Amino acid sequence: MTTVGEVFRFLQEKAPFELQEGFDNAGFLVGREESSINRILVSLDITEQVVREAADQGAQLIVAHHPVIFGGVKSVTDQTITGRILLSLAENGIAAICAHTNLDAVEGGVNDALALRLGLTDIGQLRQAGVDGQGRPYGIGRVGMVPEQPLYDFAVAVKRLLGANGIRLVDGGKGVHMVAVGGGACAEFMTDTLAQGCDTFVTSDVKYHQFLEARALGINLVDAGHFPTENVVCPVLQDWLAKRFPQVAVSVSQRHAEVFSYL
Repeated sequence: MTTVGEVFRFLQEKAPFELQEGFDNAGFLVGREESSINRILVSLDITEQVVREAADQGAQLIVAHHPVIFGGVKSVTDQTITGRILLSLAENGIAAICAHTNLDAVEGGVNDALALRLGLTDIGQLRQAGVDGQGRPYGIGRVGMVPEQPLYDFAVAVKRLLGANGIRLVDGGKGVHMVAVGGGACAEFMTDTLAQGCDTFVTSDVKYHQFLEARALGINLVDAGHFPTENVVCPVLQDWLAKRFPQVAVSVSQRHAEVFSYL
């Protein structure tokens, strides 16, 4: 028998929750620690649709990246989106564990998954924040190499490899060879990208002034979307959990997808 608590302790080993940023709310957020489980659903987010998917599958646990509780929750009723999600989790006996900025930073997490998906080699840290209790380096972002190519060709490949609905980009006037990646909203690390000598930065949620800054600095900036740049970690989580708990069925959500389209 596998319990929710055992899964949480395993994820603590892989991506220590104490490494999360101060604003974050990663951790064991919903459920009973000693509840037994035989099926886990992995998803980038926990939405009402994802909870229904888990319930339809008979899953007793959802492991997600983004915290299902973020910020102050003053009530749990069907009058708010968060309230409905939490009620549905409780009513269906489904627990929730969310690994967020800790999973962004650790070896093998979001940013390594993104770098590998884009075919980067010689992968290293973009900004090392420290080492964990086991002496493993951690930090947001990764840097690596790709064969020299025009920016347009690289951007087309990024869109295809991530399954993105669209790409926004600024041409810094350079070809692509040394690339930095930051899953999710990481454009504030642009100076780190330059300091590493990169010509290209792939991230998401880029603001207008950051595009202007990239053009002025002469760096290729590719916004591939929040969902595509982070959803790459879901198969990683599935693999981790399936190998550690072979008696538990682990699947990735098929109902959760990019929320917007491009015309």
